Amino acid sequence: MAEEYAECLLQNKFHENCPGCKVDQMKRLRRGFPFSELLTVWLIVLSTALSISSLFPFLYYMIGDFNIAKKEEDIGFYAGFVGCSLMLGRTLTSVVWGIVADRYGRKPVILIGTASVVIFNTLFGLSVNFWMAIITRFCLGCFNGLLGPIKAYAVETFRDEYQSLALSAVSTSWGIGLIIGPAMGGFLSQETLHNHKIDDDASSPDESFDAQKVLSHDPESHKATDRNEETSLLKNWPFISSIIVYCIFSLHDMAYTEIFSLWANSPRKYGGLGYSSADVGSVLAISGFGLLVFQLSLYSYAERLLGPTMVTRISGSLALVLLSTYPLIAKLSGLALTLALNCASVAKNVLSTSAITGLFILQNRAVRQDQRGAANGIAMTAMSLFKAIGPAAAGIIYSWSEKRLDAAFLPGTQMVFFILSVVLALGVVMTFKPFLAQTQH
Repeated sequence: MAEEYAECLLQNKFHENCPGCKVDQMKRLRRGFPFSELLTVWLIVLSTALSISSLFPFLYYMIGDFNIAKKEEDIGFYAGFVGCSLMLGRTLTSVVWGIVADRYGRKPVILIGTASVVIFNTLFGLSVNFWMAIITRFCLGCFNGLLGPIKAYAVETFRDEYQSLALSAVSTSWGIGLIIGPAMGGFLSQETLHNHKIDDDASSPDESFDAQKVLSHDPESHKATDRNEETSLLKNWPFISSIIVYCIFSLHDMAYTEIFSLWANSPRKYGGLGYSSADVGSVLAISGFGLLVFQLSLYSYAERLLGPTMVTRISGSLALVLLSTYPLIAKLSGLALTLALNCASVAKNVLSTSAITGLFILQNRAVRQDQRGAANGIAMTAMSLFKAIGPAAAGIIYSWSEKRLDAAFLPGTQMVFFILSVVLALGVVMTFKPFLAQTQH
């Protein structure tokens, strides 16, 4: 066995005291399935996603308790600004965290990001007014910049045959967190002081992260420290085009997350489902389980068979068809409503996460290893800007839709789901050439 390892290591020249070279040595010597590394990535991303999404089921009631909305129809308007404040903070700092991760290592950024979840999410839970909620969510976004570095880590520390699985774990954990977060928020909010009567008439990172200080281990890149990385990244069209498509899908995904909870919580008279927070939590918990099963068992196979671009394209197209059924689901009741809503929610989240995973892969394949921290930081900045727009726009549009229930063209929530479909259709169209370019491997 030792001779096999030695022969393997002699195939490439490694530089002493280079963290990147040490990571490559570790990858070459490692045998078997990287379970511990995969679990570490999964848990870190999950903790971040939970903090982002756990507020949505009770946000409708929380805004009502702040007494800032003069009418019930205005609650969605204010809820959108609370939802977007976190993404606005991430927009301002994601590139900075990416550069810090490239220069000082992934581990410090991941530790700071994880600590920020504990601190600012707790302060948000203690918010006594609308502006305190806005500020704590904004600070959480500013200090939590770990998603970009964790994607770079997933590419750099996993062997080639496991890289798609590692990035799938990032997007799966992210997607599950966005689903389980509202589920937890929905269940737990029923046991807090924000307990509202339902109107019956309305119906610790492992030490292996020390290897995160990954700069380029390629001999040429050691000589290129004076290269202007930002300029080269901005001229890299395969990278830039994948980011633009990623932003469109992220805008749709965040707007959908906000709208789904508002739609489910809203009374039937406004075109909603009249669900309680616990009911929404049950739906999202089932969706999370379905997403976990699909991503861990089928996504890697689909990506190898079809490629990341085709997976993204097909997922977006199927999600577009699925969205058109949501206004019809609202007309159901009883068991039929429960079954239809759960099936639609599982399918929608599986398709959205599959599309996002494909774009993750395209982004990281389009750049060099020494650029991945900054590259993912740029991607996070652009994505966060669009995700900041998503909840605010979704809240405003949803509030507006409740005031046009008798409109002749797309009344009520039909207009909301139509606009969501238009955004998603734009993203699907942009996955075709010549817009979406790919790096040749």
